[in-house]
Amino acid sequence: MTVNMTKGQAISLQKNDGGSLTAVRMGLGWQAAPRRGLFGSRTREIDLDASAVLFADKQPVDVVFFRHLVSDDGSVRHTGDNLVGGVGQGGDDEAILVDLARVPVHIDQIVFTVNSFTGQTFQEVQNAFCRLVDETNGQELARYTLAGGGAYTAQIMAKVHRSGAGWTMTALGAPANGRTFQDLMPALVPLL
Repeated sequence: MTVNMTKGQAISLQKNDGGSLTAVRMGLGWQAAPRRGLFGSRTREIDLDASAVLFADKQPVDVVFFRHLVSDDGSVRHTGDNLVGGVGQGGDDEAILVDLARVPVHIDQIVFTVNSFTGQTFQEVQNAFCRLVDETNGQELARYTLAGGGAYTAQIMAKVHRSGAGWTMTALGAPANGRTFQDLMPALVPLL
């Protein structure tokens, strides 16, 4: 059963049978919003990029994004860059796979960000979401839908963080500005 998350909401990543999830996929989907122009409505391609920043004790230690597709330890993997979005018509346009069982013990948080590499604002994006899927069976666990666009070029979507022996996902939904994850670091660190 999917949990539709709201900003700030946290959910445990424990399975109903008490076991822990071992592998999850953070999926990102979006579409370009149609714009009205002199000759009717049209859309412009929008290149959103998903990134995962791995933290140890509030310090960034690795990142997975379109130019570095696999974390140094191999536990986090980006499936590849999508330059236009909307390909899946509601499915994932970009995805980051996290093998929770292989994440090194010193990594305590993984933060997922989305940026508009080409600089369009989220006012030009519609149907944007991030979702967490149990990679072992394909079941969607949680979905955070970006409600309404804004005059910002990035979104700090969610984080997965250690909670006791397991993991918890928290929807962050924090708007920010920047073309890459590096530009977002000043806005990201206070959310840890």
